Amino acid sequence: MATRGICGALVIGRIMSSMAHLACDPMNVSPSYESKGLVNLMAEIETRLIGTAPSPSLISDIASLIPDAASYVLVLFDGLGQAQLEHRGAATFRNSGAAVLDAGFPTSTSVSLATVATGLTPAHHGVVAHLTWMPEHQKVVNTLKWVDLAGQSVAHDYENFLPDPNLWERLRTAGIEPITVQPGDFSGTSLSRVLYRGARFEGIWDYPDLIDATVQLAAEPGRLIFTYVPNVDVAGHVYGLESTEFDEAIGLAANVWDALRNRLPPHATLLGTADHGLINFSEEQKQLVREPQFDDLRMGGDTRGVQLWCDDATAESLRAITGGTLVDPATLVGPDPTPFTMERLGSHIVLAAQDRVILPRGFDKRLKAYHGGLDPREVEIPLMIG
Repeated sequence: MATRGICGALVIGRIMSSMAHLACDPMNVSPSYESKGLVNLMAEIETRLIGTAPSPSLISDIASLIPDAASYVLVLFDGLGQAQLEHRGAATFRNSGAAVLDAGFPTSTSVSLATVATGLTPAHHGVVAHLTWMPEHQKVVNTLKWVDLAGQSVAHDYENFLPDPNLWERLRTAGIEPITVQPGDFSGTSLSRVLYRGARFEGIWDYPDLIDATVQLAAEPGRLIFTYVPNVDVAGHVYGLESTEFDEAIGLAANVWDALRNRLPPHATLLGTADHGLINFSEEQKQLVREPQFDDLRMGGDTRGVQLWCDDATAESLRAITGGTLVDPATLVGPDPTPFTMERLGSHIVLAAQDRVILPRGFDKRLKAYHGGLDPREVEIPLMIG
């Protein structure tokens, strides 16, 4: 993977040149936004359905693998990175694997789901981290739960957070019905209000219901159905990638995929992907940031890529303590970041070392597996075709 390293232009230009130890980690990769990223998959689907999209479509070698269809069913398996397809229970996913795509940066659920919902890069949809600085609230906000680092709710005009029009609205205007199939208890949550403006929300309560709903909704042509499967990510975070619970989650997700492959009508093409991969970390690999010099420093981002708002010397201090790599946030979220994106990005990012997670105050130290960085195991996600 060294040919995809983030050396050279991606190292932050405003870091002092004397910091010669800012060598790039060859295991870090720069995500694709022009040819084989998640954003390009969304553009490919949108272009096939309505003839145009705001982002580049997939590179032709990958696009040619996707059949034309009157309807598309896109299933996103949260946490099912390309590396997870090596799991002993993932044979059905491997058999359907057509290509390897890239999640955007940070490799986090809310960031990728915003890309799905808009067909835009993080540089343009503005969700730039799991923990995103919101200037309008003067707080770092958890963009999954919409709470601050103290756990207090953050009220916002959720429906208007993402750019207008989003993907669902563009499809609807062109005569394609967008539908999302989600766990029923996600209905009306802050995150769902952010993501699914303009889409029909179809709540389900178990996995047989998810399969049935997806199949029934696909019976009518002229639809994009986005079905979200959360269990792989949940099991990985809570129990770890070597656990029985993770084995069961992979098996259940594989059963969902097999059922949809066997039951969808001929006019509907089934596609599968993920939002990021997962990496296990032991307790010894968790680096808690508790040094007094950082007590008043604003930090956001993710445990694998911490965003900072500070001067170069302070950023270098944190880098030295953690053994990470300093990079420029604006070089990683996609081309030409908008002004509102730049307002939410830190001045620096410390990427964690390959075998570490960085845990400032307010970051979740209880998990077994993490993501959010630029290791290929986090960035690379599968494209599966049913």
